[in-house]
Amino acid sequence: MNKGKPGSGADHLRSRMGAAVGWTGANAMLSINKGGSDARKQPVSQCEKTELLNVVAFLEDLEDELSDASMAFAPNPYIRMSLHLIRSHLEAKTVTPTSLIGVSGIPYATASRRIREMLDDGLIEQRPRTRSGKTFSMHPSEKLLESWMQLTGRLQRIAENRFGKKGAHADNHEYYFGGSYMQASSIPPLQVLPEPLRVPGGIRVLVHGDPTFMVMDNLKRQFEQVVGTDIHQRAFSIDRLHQEALKNAERKSSRYDIIAVDLPWIGEFAEKNVLMPLDEALDIARLDPADFHTAGWKAAHWGGRPYGVPAQTTPELLFYRKDLFAESGLEPPVTTHDVIDAARSFHDPQHGFYGIAWNAARGTALGHTFLMTLADFGQPLVDLPPAAGGFNTDRLDADEHRMMIDSDAGLAAAEYLMELLSYSPPYILSMSWYERIRPYAAGEVAMAYGYTLLAPYFELDPSSPAHGQTGFLPHPAGPSASPVAPVGGYVMGIPRNLAPERIAAAAEALIVFTSPEAQKLFIQNGSRTNPRYSVAADPEVRRESSIFEAVDAMSWRDELQFWPRPPIPEIGEIVQICGEEFHDMLRGIIPPKTALHNAQKRADDAMRKRFKT
Repeated sequence: MNKGKPGSGADHLRSRMGAAVGWTGANAMLSINKGGSDARKQPVSQCEKTELLNVVAFLEDLEDELSDASMAFAPNPYIRMSLHLIRSHLEAKTVTPTSLIGVSGIPYATASRRIREMLDDGLIEQRPRTRSGKTFSMHPSEKLLESWMQLTGRLQRIAENRFGKKGAHADNHEYYFGGSYMQASSIPPLQVLPEPLRVPGGIRVLVHGDPTFMVMDNLKRQFEQVVGTDIHQRAFSIDRLHQEALKNAERKSSRYDIIAVDLPWIGEFAEKNVLMPLDEALDIARLDPADFHTAGWKAAHWGGRPYGVPAQTTPELLFYRKDLFAESGLEPPVTTHDVIDAARSFHDPQHGFYGIAWNAARGTALGHTFLMTLADFGQPLVDLPPAAGGFNTDRLDADEHRMMIDSDAGLAAAEYLMELLSYSPPYILSMSWYERIRPYAAGEVAMAYGYTLLAPYFELDPSSPAHGQTGFLPHPAGPSASPVAPVGGYVMGIPRNLAPERIAAAAEALIVFTSPEAQKLFIQNGSRTNPRYSVAADPEVRRESSIFEAVDAMSWRDELQFWPRPPIPEIGEIVQICGEEFHDMLRGIIPPKTALHNAQKRADDAMRKRFKT
C-alpha cells in the first residue's frame, strides 16, 4: 500500500495555500496562470512570482533599450504608462496621476495631455480616492487589458516564428502571454467598481473558517482595490459561526455587513429575522440566478424568496484512490454494497492502512452523516413529496412535516454505518470535517466521504499519495435508490438588522464577492468549490482540477440535491440529536433500532414546538 506521510492538518493547508497566494496573488486581478495538472507540483518561490510578470518586464526593457539605442527613438509614453498600469494592476498597487506621469519619460504637460487622450479613448479608468472627488486613482480599463492580451499573444507567435519552434516546455510558459483569455468561454478579470464603496469602517464580513473563505482573506488586498474600501473578515468554526450569527441578530444594529450562512440554516435564519430577503436589498437579476447550480440557488430560498447568494456550492462526494483501485482490479463503487466490499478489500489495520474515513464524531459531524446516509437509501429526513430528481422542497416553510428517521430506510442507513465502522480507522468516533480528509491525504485510507472544499488537502500537496490519483463520485446508492451528491456550502447574506445607510454598499460588495470573476479567482488561488455553471465551463478552471467538471456533470444529471439536509428551522437541533443517538449506537451502548426510536421521538418533539398553538 502507498502509505505516505501523515498530513499536518489545517496549519499545513494554510501554509500551502498561503504559498499559492504568494505567487498567484500577483496575477489575482488578471487571473493569468499556468494551468495544467502540473501547475502546483513544485513548491512555489519568489522566482515564480517574478516570472509571472515576465512579459511586462520584457516590454519595459525593450522600450528602454530602444530609447537608449539612438536619439531617434524617443520614449513612447503610451507604452510606458500602459505597462505601468498593467503591472500595478497585477500587483494590486495604487496608481496616481503623478506616478503615471513619472514613468512616461516625457515632460509633465505633455504627459498630462497623453493621459487625457487615454482617458478619452477608454484605455484608463479613474476613480475618486476621497469624498471630495479631487484626487483619483488610475486603473487599466477592460479595453486596455484586452488589447494587451491580444498583443502578448501575437508576441508569442512572433517569437516562435523568428527565434525557434515551440519547445517541449512551452506549455508551462503559456501563461506569460495571456493566451488562454482568447478562448471564448474564459471569464474576464475582475474590474474595479466605477465608484468606491463609501461605508464607514469598511465592509465587515462574518464567515466560516474553511479553505475557500481562507482564500478570500488571503486575497483581501485585491478585493479592497476592487471595492475601494477596507474589508474586515472574521472567521469562526461552524458551531461558533451559528452562535455568533444568532447573537448578532439580537443586537440593535448588526456588527457585520455580510454573513456566511450554512445552507441548512436558511429556514431558521429567515424565520428568526437573522437575514433580510435579498430582493429588499438589490435587483436579483444582477446576480444572474440561472448561472448558479440549481440545487445551490434553490437552497438559498425560504418561502419563495432568496435570503443569500451561493458563495460556495460544495457537495459531499466519495473520494477514492484511482491508483489503488486499478492495482486491485476493482471498479469504482456505485452502490453502498460496493463501498463495503472495497473498504473490506483495502482494510489492513496491521500495516496502518484502512478502508474508509467519514464523519463519526459525536454531535454535528455524525448528525450530518446520518442525514446524508439516509438520502443514500432514497429517503429524506421529513415526509417530502417525490419530484423529478428527488423530492419537492417548495413548501418547507408552510407545511407541518413528519420526521422519517425511524423507518426501513433509516434502519438500512444505521446498519450501513455500523458496517463502515468495521473498516475505518480506530479513531473514527472522534473523526469530523477535517480529520476524515487528513488520513486520506496522508495515504492511510483508500476512500473518504468529504466535501469538495476539503480537496485542497491533497490537490495542493504534491507529496500526498492522493495527489492526482483521486476520483470523485456522488454518494453510492443503497438498493432501489439513486446516487446523490448532497449539497453543502455557504451562501452570503445581509443581516436583517443592518443599518439602512450600509445596505447599498453591502449589496454591491455581495455582488462582487459572489461574481463569476471572483469565483474564478478563488479557484485559481486554491479553492475547490464553485456555485456557477459559467465558472465550471471556464477552460482555465477546468485545468485546475477535474473536480469542477465532475460536479458540473452531477448537477446536469440531477444528482446535486439539497433535500438530504432540508433547511427547516429545527434542522440544527435535529442534526445534534442524530449525532448523539447514533454515536451511542456506534459505541455499542444502544442497538440501531433503539437509536432510531430515540432520535425519532426527540426530533418529533423539536418539530412540534414550531407548530404548537
